Amino acid sequence: MPTNTIRPGAALTVLGLMATLATPARALDVKTVAPAIVDEIAADYPRMEALYRDLHAHPELGFQETRTAAKLAVEMRRFGFTVTEGVGKTGVVAIYKNGPGPLVMVRTELDALPMKERTGLPYASEAKANWQGRETYVAHSCGHDSHMAIWTGTAKALLDMKSKWSGTLMFIGQPAEEGGGGARAMLTDGLYTRFGGKPDYAFAIHVGSGVAGEVSYRAGPVTSAADSLTIIFHGRGAHGSMPNQSIDPVLMAARFTEDVQSVISREKDPFAFGVVTVGAIQAGSAGNIIPDTAELKGTIRSYDETVRQRIVDGVRRTAAGVAAMSGAPAPDVDFGESAYSVINDDALTARTAVVLKAAFGDRLHEDARPWTASEDFSDFVRAGVPGTYLSLGGLDPALIAADKAKGEPVPTNHSPFFAPLPEPTIKAGVEAMTLTVMNAMPPKHS
Repeated sequence: MPTNTIRPGAALTVLGLMATLATPARALDVKTVAPAIVDEIAADYPRMEALYRDLHAHPELGFQETRTAAKLAVEMRRFGFTVTEGVGKTGVVAIYKNGPGPLVMVRTELDALPMKERTGLPYASEAKANWQGRETYVAHSCGHDSHMAIWTGTAKALLDMKSKWSGTLMFIGQPAEEGGGGARAMLTDGLYTRFGGKPDYAFAIHVGSGVAGEVSYRAGPVTSAADSLTIIFHGRGAHGSMPNQSIDPVLMAARFTEDVQSVISREKDPFAFGVVTVGAIQAGSAGNIIPDTAELKGTIRSYDETVRQRIVDGVRRTAAGVAAMSGAPAPDVDFGESAYSVINDDALTARTAVVLKAAFGDRLHEDARPWTASEDFSDFVRAGVPGTYLSLGGLDPALIAADKAKGEPVPTNHSPFFAPLPEPTIKAGVEAMTLTVMNAMPPKHS
């Protein structure tokens, strides 16, 4: 999931030209449609905020989102969608057919994070769940509760205005975005074969630590690719007072942690984004025992596939070299789950930006560069679906100004203090997504 958005002063520069070259089959009459959407949102807002508060107080971890999925399924059936639950374990697919036209997918995430919330909100989560064999607090500190409220609000607004567009809506509630694997689970379970085929367009939105009610977009790469990294160094245990009798795997893990940064500083193009982070080293049981093995966990982030492969190769060589230098067996190197970079379709994003600019004016911004965070919406668009992934500000501007004045960081996604304002965040998200979807649809013919 993305964190902060970057907001340069000018929007619609290169994309303005692109939009001219990629004009849709019909131009959405924003001046007429947008006020009607705003009215629909105002009428529906109490329901959306109530849902948001309920989901916030009852978060669930990836592939455990049974209550969450059931809540969304009830809402969508009430609107008139045909709903299928249990897609990709705990995913939800809601379909609404409204005449001939494109199949348009809108995605939300269902899962929360294994962490303690510290926002102090009256509806703050106190939920706990089992995570990797231990009990943990659970919190919607990434904003997926906002996304779900926006998702249902967009669905209702589109159906309230179904006389204005033609086509089929595919609204999906995806499990397990945070831990990865949720998008692939839905695709493997036949998302693009069981529900009318591969979508013509796919859209998603993510709340971050920008100003509440402001929207951002970007053509091309939006998020980084991510590879999880696990390395097990094999040594020979011994008494802590007799290190000469050992092959110390802890020393190997420590040496790797330092040496692997030379891949970034000396092998990667300095102008290309790439990060290797070691977040955990687990070994041993006591201070006077040299263990047999040490397990290291980390992550690799990049935008470009060539850079990614260079880093992956460098990690393998560094791990093997560290082991060889210690006279140890070759380590086990596993890159585990991977998330690819989300790439926004240039033409679709340009079309979307023109419409959003007409509705949001100075509240629309163009992101100058991709986010360093990752997200598996990429799996849906990599299957050959043009997509646009938008960003939505969620924080009180007074809070942002106060933190900056004190020289303190603004709470962002995954912070225990991250607390988006329900209003105007949800309203802006619904308006942006409703306009985005309608702009991809042809007009309804009576």
